[in-house]
Amino acid sequence: MGQAGEPLRAEVASLRATRWFADTPVPARDVMRVLEAARWTGSARNRQPWRFLVVQDLGLRKRLSLLGGYAAHLAAAPVVVLLAVDHLTGGEDAEFDGGRAAQSLMLAAHGLGLASCPASFFPASNAEQAGRLAGVEAPWKVRTAISLGYPAPAPRGRSAIPSGRLPLDRLVRWIGS
Repeated sequence: MGQAGEPLRAEVASLRATRWFADTPVPARDVMRVLEAARWTGSARNRQPWRFLVVQDLGLRKRLSLLGGYAAHLAAAPVVVLLAVDHLTGGEDAEFDGGRAAQSLMLAAHGLGLASCPASFFPASNAEQAGRLAGVEAPWKVRTAISLGYPAPAPRGRSAIPSGRLPLDRLVRWIGS
């Protein structure tokens, strides 16, 4: 990436999942700016097989936080965005396209100084429960949620999650060169 791409590379490289949030509300205009960026995400054949459901209700956020092994942060975030995906419209690419939209949403939030963290609802019964709680009906499914808010300091202690990135020489293999 040349010098013109350096700010974007730095922004992408500095994005981190944040599981701790301040109690400060996120203005609706900032949530809409994040969703607007996600709306522009590319998708296979421009199907746009996603819908965004914004959850601010604490009770609902708490219930959602119990539906995944790593979803506890949903209860602490002032905003949770549920990503509903239509597999009939999106076909085989639906989940991939939904992941692209989630990453766009998180990058846009990061650009506004907001923290975010994705959560997956597994097993399938948890995803079905998340959909029911959000009033989502077939063919839509909710398997992903993204917490949004202003970051708060992480609790003291050592994280069980490794940090850092593998070097490119361990991730890339050139074929046919």
